[in-house]
Amino acid sequence: MSNLSTTSDHILACARTLIVAGGYNGFSYADIADVVGIRKASIHHHFPAKVDLVRTLVVRYREEAEAGMAHLERQVSDPLELLRLYAGYWEACIADASAPFCVCALLASQLPVLPEEVALEVRAHFRSLSAWLTSVLERGAQHGRLRLTSTPRAEAEAFMAAVHGAMLSARAYGDPKIFGIVTRPLLERLAPRSPADTAHAPD
Repeated sequence: MSNLSTTSDHILACARTLIVAGGYNGFSYADIADVVGIRKASIHHHFPAKVDLVRTLVVRYREEAEAGMAHLERQVSDPLELLRLYAGYWEACIADASAPFCVCALLASQLPVLPEEVALEVRAHFRSLSAWLTSVLERGAQHGRLRLTSTPRAEAEAFMAAVHGAMLSARAYGDPKIFGIVTRPLLERLAPRSPADTAHAPD
């Protein structure tokens, strides 16, 4: 059973790398077979069709992301620091090329051509991330640790869009440092500048 699990994990990891490099239609089972060193029939044994493979990948990706957010919450209580750590995670991943792009962000750009089963899971990831960011921003505003200029939900969507946009800019320019150039001013804007700012935080 452990061998099956290991093979499945290798297939998913390879698919994840190939999707980040070329999108949903940028790879085939033959590509995975070459990288992992198995026959295409073995891949079909684990994932009968490409839609099954990518749907499983996105579900696992969302679960990992949710586990990562829960881990941050256990380690850090300050909302501003949570946002810094979240952005910092992606900044480090882009800098060392370990995860240069969010799989779901890339797939979201291809929603019109994705199978509906995959599209549903991609949207679920965005809803999950948005809900977490909204919660962080709400707490930050309530405790005077974040200075919002709109509702927590709107700020959450803007923050998420900025992070994903920063990934795209870093890739477009071929310069990992672009990510920090884009995201640091956003974090600075959210940080309260004086005690008076807390009195004007939105509900």
